[in-house]
Amino acid sequence: MTTLLRDLLGIAQYDISICFVNEEEISRLNVSFHRHKGSTDVITFDYSERDGHAGNFLHGEIFVCVDEAVAQAKRFRTTWQAEMARYIIHGLLHLLGFDDENPVQRKKMKREEDRLLERLRQQCDLAKL
Repeated sequence: MTTLLRDLLGIAQYDISICFVNEEEISRLNVSFHRHKGSTDVITFDYSERDGHAGNFLHGEIFVCVDEAVAQAKRFRTTWQAEMARYIIHGLLHLLGFDDENPVQRKKMKREEDRLLERLRQQCDLAKL
């Protein structure tokens, strides 16, 4: 996490929780907070603006669904650890202001996600995470 935040994103100050949950819990969160039925890979809650922090201080929670990571890893022929790293990166990008609500935003976010994942792969063995 430190490598990703400090070395790759240049963020020195943060208060971020990462919660690993199952499909049932992520589905409950998805319905409760986004009014979307069913499972998803990652849900991010940004508290930076609510607590008065701004700029280079990130404050939030990232909920990552382990069941989704395992299923998607098989689908995309990668490891579940790489999928987990991708989901954490995705959540961090949301905290940094990226959005994926429309195709243009989604493409921009995906490009940055891929770039960061590749840089992270160069610095550590994701299979050992």
